[in-house]
Amino acid sequence: MAPPILKLDDIFLSFGGPPLLAGAGLQVEPGDRISLVGRNGSGKSTLMKIAAGMVEPQSGEVFRHPNATIRYLEQAPDFGSYSTVQAYAESGLGPGDDPYRVTYLLEHLGLTGEEDPNTLSGGEARRAALARVMAPEPDILMLDEPTNHLDLPTIEWLEDELRKSRSALVVISHDRRFLEKVSNATVWLDRGTSRRLDRGFGHFEVWRDEVLEAEELEQHKLGKAIEREEHWLRYGVTARRKRNMRRLGDLHTMRSSYRGHKGPQGTIQAQATEGRESGKLVVEAENITKSYEDRAIVAPFSIRVHRGDRIGLVGPNGAGKTTLLKMLTGQLVPDSGMIKLGTNLEIATLDQKREDLDPEDTLSHYLTDGRGETLLVNGEQRHVAGYMKDFLFQPEQIRTPIKNLSGGERARLMLARMMAKPSNLLILDEPTNDLDIETLDLLQEIVAGYNGTVILVSHDRDFLDRTVTSTIAPANPDAPDGRWIEYAGGYTDMLAQRKGAADERRRVEKAEKTRSDTGAPAADAPKRKGKLSYKQTFALENLPKEMAKAEAEIAIREKKMADPNFFAKDPAGFNKLAAEMEKLRASIAKMEEEWLELEMLREEIEG
Repeated sequence: MAPPILKLDDIFLSFGGPPLLAGAGLQVEPGDRISLVGRNGSGKSTLMKIAAGMVEPQSGEVFRHPNATIRYLEQAPDFGSYSTVQAYAESGLGPGDDPYRVTYLLEHLGLTGEEDPNTLSGGEARRAALARVMAPEPDILMLDEPTNHLDLPTIEWLEDELRKSRSALVVISHDRRFLEKVSNATVWLDRGTSRRLDRGFGHFEVWRDEVLEAEELEQHKLGKAIEREEHWLRYGVTARRKRNMRRLGDLHTMRSSYRGHKGPQGTIQAQATEGRESGKLVVEAENITKSYEDRAIVAPFSIRVHRGDRIGLVGPNGAGKTTLLKMLTGQLVPDSGMIKLGTNLEIATLDQKREDLDPEDTLSHYLTDGRGETLLVNGEQRHVAGYMKDFLFQPEQIRTPIKNLSGGERARLMLARMMAKPSNLLILDEPTNDLDIETLDLLQEIVAGYNGTVILVSHDRDFLDRTVTSTIAPANPDAPDGRWIEYAGGYTDMLAQRKGAADERRRVEKAEKTRSDTGAPAADAPKRKGKLSYKQTFALENLPKEMAKAEAEIAIREKKMADPNFFAKDPAGFNKLAAEMEKLRASIAKMEEEWLELEMLREEIEG
């Protein structure tokens, strides 16, 4: 085994209250791709900053190889006085580093390098910071929420780039799919200590549940052992004659361990407050368009959104997702076409920009709109302190200003307010930003079990796959031109359907080329003979029957998948049917191509 280039051992850090880190560790060796996971507030970013040398622990061992280079991506990069993004990114280079690497990264991240760092959007700032830390190809690359504010094409590019990189990697992210693709080890930070699994994030959740179950069993055994010892002290024969002081001391130790055990952090207990039922038709859009100057954002687009639909919008930044969302919800008037909203709509919104958060507002005032100490949740009057506890806030935080909250805590606070508002239409614009995995699980359950209608914008592929019943995406994702298409199912289903459509286009283009070719037949076509062989004749007659059978199988599956509740009840079954449909469509395309070639050969033979 290669020696570690970084090792943290028995790290302790406290900010006056309960310890944030108490015995935590982290070891990085060449080739490691570590996902650092844990609840919001568990100390992940702090541990990463200690590893990067930006924070000093109060005790513990810190070893960094003297020749190792470390680069750390902060959640909020400091651009200082740099006049351009190019200058900022190049400031991360060391002696001997290739400056062309900065140009390469900026180009692939969608930046020219001439931008003013102080005028960048959140997504652009994250891209510039990524270029700065990745350009030197350091020995250890530490990324704190690298996918926040990035669009899907950039996230997928980043995954490929990190897999090719020679740097060891430590990454914090809420994006499950991203962690699964880039990690080969997982460090779980929990209650101040750390545990390591030498497998990627895809295996983490099963392992975590096994660890917690084993811990619960050990506590149960310890409780039983304490009961036996207490019984012995009271009623044992030896105890009546003379106390066994060593055994009594052991009992005190067991009691202390049992009482001092701190279980895992609780889970959020919440559900959306549902309003009255909306009309069956929630949104009807017919040939709506929107352009800014000469650029089409939405070309003629039509859709009907029915009660119970859960629709996801995906696409690169700048494609027009938020514009389309605002038109569908009546916030923006289309240039042409018709938008009709259904009856009895009660809309609750979670905005990605956190625009309605006043930094000076307190948690209590924000949740109750300043109307005392209580709020109405699902028809029940709740004290604000109790409701805050459902979202893992402590009662003493009731007067805490919002400006003192972390990004994850702000996201949870907005989620708490949205859940309390009666609604039958949820509008979620990048709802997964800054949420930890457990809170994402809750949000996923809320969306999947919501009786109303949901329209959401997200770059989180796993979240989309687990929640939505259809996905709206640009017809041309590489160069959006305003055309949008609705696909059945989640993000993975959308990719499968796009692949099927692309395969069909290639088949048609090949067939048209073969038809127009006046020379020799296509290379894979049967050779010309005086007559068709028995096998060719049989195939020519039976291929249409086989295609009809496959189309009937597709129709059966389409009928099942048309049930709007199918995905929520059985996502695995839904995905299985989608995969089967993909295979059937590929089979039909292959049979059609074979039949077309045989038919052309037959016509050629018959003159």
